[in-house]
Amino acid sequence: MILWIKMFHILFFIAWMAGAFYSPRILVHYIEGRELAEDVRRLVIMGERLNKFSALMAALAIISGVSLWVVYGYQGSWVHAKLGFVMLLVLYQVQTYVYTKKMRENLLIKTSFFLRLYNEAALILLLPILFLVVFKPF
Repeated sequence: MILWIKMFHILFFIAWMAGAFYSPRILVHYIEGRELAEDVRRLVIMGERLNKFSALMAALAIISGVSLWVVYGYQGSWVHAKLGFVMLLVLYQVQTYVYTKKMRENLLIKTSFFLRLYNEAALILLLPILFLVVFKPF
């Protein structure tokens, strides 16, 4: 049973990260399309749906992760460090939701350059999580 939980935890985390990587790209295309007076309504719908999906996958990843923690118990300080980075990813998800809401209301004033940089934050947060999970350094 525990391997099933682990498998679903990995699956949910991958799906969450897919949303975390692509949601800001939708915001970039929205800003650039709006500047060119293009029809960006479909991007708004895509952004909202992807953000909802990503938030659901985040919740399922966290629930399955907590389940694993309960079964395995506390096994090293690396878990606390990992949870810190996961919390930063949750904050990233919330901020992406805020940007998506502003996009829907046509109030998003960030530049495409800023949003391209913002898009890289998910990867920067993912790398230490992977390092901590694989190497368990402390």
